[in-house]
Amino acid sequence: MKTRQPQNLTPRDKTPKLARPLWLFLIWGLIIYIFLMRGYSEVREIPYTWFKKNVSQGNVAEIQVKGDIIQGLFKKPLERGEGEDAVAIKQFRTVLPPFEDEGLMTLLEKQDVVIHTESTQASWWGTLLISFLPWLLIIGFFIYSSRNLQRRMGGGAGIFKFGQSKAKRYQSEESTTTFQDVAGLSNAKKELEEIIDFLRNPSKFQKLGGKLPKGILLAGPPGTGKTLMARASAGEAEVPFFSISGSEFIEMFVGVGASRVRDMFSRAKKEAPAIIFIDEIDSIGRVRGAGLGGGHDEREQTLNQILSEMDGFLPHESVVVMAATNRPDVLDPALVRPGRFDRRITLEHPHRQARVEILKIHTRDVPLTDDIDLETLAAMSVGFSGADLENLVNEAALLAGRKDKETVENSDFEEGIDKIRMGLAREEVFSEDERKLIAYHESGHALLAKLLPGADPLKKVTIIPHGRALGATEQIPDEDRHNFSRKYLYNRIAILLGGRVAERLALDDISSGAGSDLKQATGLARRMVCQWGMSERIGPITFDRGEPHPFLGKEMAEQKNFSEDSARMIDEEIRNIVGGMEKQAEEIISANRSRLDALAKALLEHETLEDQEIDRLLNLA
Repeated sequence: MKTRQPQNLTPRDKTPKLARPLWLFLIWGLIIYIFLMRGYSEVREIPYTWFKKNVSQGNVAEIQVKGDIIQGLFKKPLERGEGEDAVAIKQFRTVLPPFEDEGLMTLLEKQDVVIHTESTQASWWGTLLISFLPWLLIIGFFIYSSRNLQRRMGGGAGIFKFGQSKAKRYQSEESTTTFQDVAGLSNAKKELEEIIDFLRNPSKFQKLGGKLPKGILLAGPPGTGKTLMARASAGEAEVPFFSISGSEFIEMFVGVGASRVRDMFSRAKKEAPAIIFIDEIDSIGRVRGAGLGGGHDEREQTLNQILSEMDGFLPHESVVVMAATNRPDVLDPALVRPGRFDRRITLEHPHRQARVEILKIHTRDVPLTDDIDLETLAAMSVGFSGADLENLVNEAALLAGRKDKETVENSDFEEGIDKIRMGLAREEVFSEDERKLIAYHESGHALLAKLLPGADPLKKVTIIPHGRALGATEQIPDEDRHNFSRKYLYNRIAILLGGRVAERLALDDISSGAGSDLKQATGLARRMVCQWGMSERIGPITFDRGEPHPFLGKEMAEQKNFSEDSARMIDEEIRNIVGGMEKQAEEIISANRSRLDALAKALLEHETLEDQEIDRLLNLA
């Protein structure tokens, strides 16, 4: 794949630089300073008594008086100091005392000293220079600095062109990414093929009265390929592609963002058909006036300008605006209405077969051993996005390189998955009591995962600490789940509580290690009651309780849609679900206490147990 070189929309600044005149100005100023100070470089300060003594001895040839400063020339250099510190003073300067010396003038006349006088009032040109030179230097420095700042910001010449767009422009021949480089996302590709066909051959649709959609919103979790899909669309359509992030519109000065929007759209219209891609549009497209602190003038003016520009598209202007966000819920309704962003394409995490195709793309240049099965890796990476899978391949290659291997093995990928999910394994030594507690905790999770019907298959159990986790029980579902049954969720809560139950039964104590398990279990129970209508007592009703609000203070202004009595009932139902599953977990583990002890003992000995080893220990093989 060729490396694409972005081109800034702003034309290159060809005006002469100010650096050379500024340096010439500084050099001439230095020369003038040296010339003025040349005559004073050898002048020495002497006490007034020395001056008067040398006048009495006839050793002063001439003096120049300016105010209370006397500067003069000795007839014979005055020797001061001894050895290497000896100094011969030819020119001198001294200061008249504050009291009047009446005999000085008489003494000077007696010794025939030539006297020059100079007015203390500054000349008109000196006053003018002192008054205006600092301002000239300040203005020159401001112009020079502003030009440098404008050049770094990508604008043209002058200080009033902040509003030029900073979008990077890709020529059609530079957009080499196509749909072949994007694995999975088949539904999104189908949606975009119509737009691409319109950009290639607009007359086919226009003769039937069809209009090009003005905006396409790509929404989905981070790492699902929104930016990649936009780039591939430009490559398929073979049209100019303008790419910019939403945050690049916002500056300190109000109105700069709106100016940049106008400039970007005008340039895209000149090169139509074209695609404009705005990444992270939620940074400028949030609901106006929302939140505790109200709106933001610069952001809202930028959004208003985008809305105006999208309304101003003429039917013959083949310009499509594509935008990406992972927070479509915070966008302003005016932005996503029909006529602006006409289409919303949702990109979800890839399913199992799509993960296989993504792994094939990212492992094309990676030397793999023959025993690696991408189908198995795809099954192990449930919930991974495209970016996560790319990171997985890179982590596996780094781990293999760290061990000086020639090829990447299956164990490297498994270690990479553990590193991504749980963090790097910690080389930490625990006491025997703490290892025993962790072993029983993880054994409780594993035992329930094996015995509860319908639970996700158990992959492995380890008491080796990873990241912040002291141990881990890994379950890999047989297939991607899009819906969760109530029975499955009950079992999931019971498995989460199994570690705490095992600690209490085996060690007659509980620890803080179950904190994360309790948080997940309570969150699942709350969603079952408040969002999924899985409580018999509450019934098929949903509540907004527990849902995060995107804007600060929004929940303060909104009226609650349930009473205090309902809130009390919700709390009781959550407590009943969690407590009931804990009781069920305790019954199962108590009935299989010998199996729990066998698992804990094996974990203390081997630290990590795979699925087949666990089946043998529990006599389930």
